[in-house]
Amino acid sequence: QVQLVESGGGLVQPGGSLRLSCAAAGFSLRYYAIGWFRQVPGKEREGVSCVAPSDESTTYADSVKGRFTISRDNAKNTVYLQMNSLEPEDTAIYFCGRRSRGKFYGACSGDPLRDDEYDYWGQGTQVTVSS
Repeated sequence: QVQLVESGGGLVQPGGSLRLSCAAAGFSLRYYAIGWFRQVPGKEREGVSCVAPSDESTTYADSVKGRFTISRDNAKNTVYLQMNSLEPEDTAIYFCGRRSRGKFYGACSGDPLRDDEYDYWGQGTQVTVSS
């Protein structure tokens, strides 16, 4: 059974850092592109980042470039999102997903920040950035 579990969220002050984890079970994460998305109440899910399964190429939303870093540890079957210089606008529930649909599934090619190309999701972890 495919499962994704996010962890690492919490409350931090502006300028602080968090590292989110996306642990996979029931499949080998190394073969799939994994994306991080975030969502706030009343808004659509927003793509944040993607890491490819082979060459580990990465994609970032403009809003997080230079601040967030996505990485994977295939031995641990886990993808991470290191978030630095956090801003109040980063407050959201963060989800990880497995890209298994569309023309470029299995890679971060095309538009990897579209949530409709991901089929499995974790439960989400809350990130709150506030003074």
